[in-house]
Amino acid sequence: MGFKKDFLWGGAVAANQVEGAWNVDGKGMSVDDVARFKPDVDVKDYRKNVAITSTDIQNAIADPSTADYPKRRGIDAYHHYQEDIRLFAEMGFKVFRFSIAWTRLYPTGEEEQPNQAGIKYYQNVIQELQKYHIEPLVTLSHYEMPLNLAVKYNGWADKRVIKYFTRFARTCFESFPDVKYWLTFNEIDSVTRHPFTSAGIVPDQSTNLLQNEYQALHNQFVASAMVTKLTHQLIPGSQVGCMLTKLTTYPATAKPEDVLAAFNKNTMNYYPADVQVKGEYPSLILNYFRRHNISLDVTDEERQILKENTVDFISFSYYMSMLTAADESGLEMTAGNTVVGGKNPYLPTTEWGWTVDPLGLRLSLLQLYDRYQKPLFVVENGMGTHDQLNSDGTVHDQYRIDYFKAHFQAMKEAVDDGVDLMGYTSWGPIDMVSASTSQMSKRYGFIYVDLDDYGHGSGKRYRKDSFQWYKHVIETNGEEL
Repeated sequence: MGFKKDFLWGGAVAANQVEGAWNVDGKGMSVDDVARFKPDVDVKDYRKNVAITSTDIQNAIADPSTADYPKRRGIDAYHHYQEDIRLFAEMGFKVFRFSIAWTRLYPTGEEEQPNQAGIKYYQNVIQELQKYHIEPLVTLSHYEMPLNLAVKYNGWADKRVIKYFTRFARTCFESFPDVKYWLTFNEIDSVTRHPFTSAGIVPDQSTNLLQNEYQALHNQFVASAMVTKLTHQLIPGSQVGCMLTKLTTYPATAKPEDVLAAFNKNTMNYYPADVQVKGEYPSLILNYFRRHNISLDVTDEERQILKENTVDFISFSYYMSMLTAADESGLEMTAGNTVVGGKNPYLPTTEWGWTVDPLGLRLSLLQLYDRYQKPLFVVENGMGTHDQLNSDGTVHDQYRIDYFKAHFQAMKEAVDDGVDLMGYTSWGPIDMVSASTSQMSKRYGFIYVDLDDYGHGSGKRYRKDSFQWYKHVIETNGEEL
């Protein structure tokens, strides 16, 4: 059957990784403005790269430079968005996923009125997209909550943050009414893997970190449901999606205990989508809470809000699969997208230890569609690797083309199997600062940005070989790979 005629091809970025201009035009500090580049830490050691303490935060606040904090400078998309969108249009993008930095509109998160300069910036971005007939797909929260709310309230562990977020969301809906597609929280399940980045929780300020993580996740569920209702009220015809990290896990062996271990991990991965799609907590998760002495503060009103305001579609990131076992001590472990899991001996890995598994994407699409029977949207998928910019301005990245070709073929097969797939946005269409390691040298884009890990370089944009390849894929709606 192939992809539907109105399939949304495009790319995805996050404000904190591309915009830069961290203290320009009234912007406040976000949690990612204190994410430090750690060149002495192994890039495969995810936990050390994202670890942060109260002292780290205070040191970062006291340091006004961008030297050790690459997300403060990004790729300066704040001043280059017109050039970048023009390049996306040249590739034929139908959709562009980006996030709105909460701190551009509400610098501390607690202001009564929004910062008009921030609103104007995103209005300009959206107008530029409209000029090229590119649909905006906007993420409200993508790892960039106000630092003030993290320090003052321990982030989303405090219910008061719900009020501040819904105020921010209402401002977005009222200021950008032409946006049809919205996502609430990026990789909402990641709260339990990197609580500070995802939910503003400072681990060393938490007496019961596990309790705080799941309470924060619940508070985000409630906020997501509230703004889903608000979106539908303020923007008729709008569609709101949840966003999940699809962590497809295989049993290491056919041993029944390993199969059970894989089932348990996949169940935990699904449950944030279960709540947002079905409107209630699954009984298996409630039992998990009981076994781990997790007691959530949940009101009857909140249960009703969740039940009545489910999402319209399911979006997700897919980068890799992993193995697990009842006893993981015998497994070789490898890093991945915000997680560490068993390495699959049948699959290759990238330089950063991420498993490359195109068939896993087809399986993920089938699993999600079978479970939820709602439209799906792949909003993140890609491969971070080193690229070589040649003296003539070319970048030969056949390895990237091979990666995407295999994953697009897997998507086609899932669609032929009957999956309702809305669209696909690559991560990311242009090189940007890495979310986990804060590197520029971990490159994803079809567009090369001449900057290194320390911010040195011209910042000039160059088309890679994959640029023209992806352009042709879009022109043929995925028929010619």
